[in-house]
Amino acid sequence: MTLSGNSEGRPKWVGQIATGDNAGFFGPGSAAWTVHGGMATMVAGIRALLMQTLHPGAMAGVHDWSRYHEDPLGRLSGTIQWLITVTFADTVVAERESGRVAHFHDRVIGTYLDARGEERPYAAADPELLSWVHVVFTDAFLQSHLLWGTAIPGGADRYVDEWATAGELVGVRNAPHSAAELAAQLEAFRSAGTLKSDARVAEAVRFIRYPPLSRGMLPFYRIMFAGAVASIPREYRDMLGLKRSFLPTIWGTRLVLGVVGALLGPSSTSEDAARTRLARIAATKQLERPSAP
Repeated sequence: MTLSGNSEGRPKWVGQIATGDNAGFFGPGSAAWTVHGGMATMVAGIRALLMQTLHPGAMAGVHDWSRYHEDPLGRLSGTIQWLITVTFADTVVAERESGRVAHFHDRVIGTYLDARGEERPYAAADPELLSWVHVVFTDAFLQSHLLWGTAIPGGADRYVDEWATAGELVGVRNAPHSAAELAAQLEAFRSAGTLKSDARVAEAVRFIRYPPLSRGMLPFYRIMFAGAVASIPREYRDMLGLKRSFLPTIWGTRLVLGVVGALLGPSSTSEDAARTRLARIAATKQLERPSAP
């Protein structure tokens, strides 16, 4: 409900997932459906946002163009809309949604100080920034699911390979196609000295840590935030100025996700909409088959 902007907890755009005439880029039994349909996505989103702040170009784009202070959940909900739509919708809807994201990127331009203190221009559509965002999001969702989710069909390599398609839809070049390639690309950003921790990063981390959520949600969020921090490798935690809690946060996060999952049910509204589309397509094909003589 918090992220959907709908009192019933179902975003309006979910209805688009039930439309269309094909199974989409992935479909039932895919690694993408398993990972993005799991409860660990709640923690993955937090981890991805934290990691994204470490690239000064990406951070400049958020600082200069995002309204996260006025609309703290707007940017996150927009990202969720793209991720879920590409995962569960048919290919036409997924491509249209990716086009919406790419169109927004076209106007996000400016300058920033890199890790060496040199001023550089940036654009959200720059290959380096697109690659960084894709890598940290893929890594966040994969690692979170490995910690708190079920078995991934085809394993980590299949998930990374499948989700490369989503990256390519928004202009990512040379997206990783295996877990090893993903880890290598993430490390390449760090070892090249590209990443940076500064006052902007500290401000963003503070905002992600203490978002303006309802009092009823805050205890659950704080546990999931601690879980997200615990899942981040130490070299990045140090840059973010975060420390792993001495409490059993991995176990606590698993408990919270289990409780939330029990409350929400075994499948998401998005997956249900996708299955409705697939059932309609199957029924139509059945009717079109010539009857036996």
